[in-house]
Amino acid sequence: MFYVYILLCSDKRTYVGGTNDLKDRIKRHSLGYINATKNRLPVNLYAYFAFQDEHKAFMFEQYLKSGSGRAFMKKHMF
Repeated sequence: MFYVYILLCSDKRTYVGGTNDLKDRIKRHSLGYINATKNRLPVNLYAYFAFQDEHKAFMFEQYLKSGSGRAFMKKHMF
């Protein structure tokens, strides 16, 4: 499986990422091993989406990182 996840960081902003090992990736974020979030700890897993197709997961991650994807998250999730 491939996962797209949304973290809520300590600065009240979100981080969107993708992985094929969600548990390990969240652990690495929480321990400060990921540069993009190490100064925004603690982080909390807000949502994740599972895909069987890696390309679809990547495309969804890119959508969530776009302006319309951020607007979608703001309207429907927060």
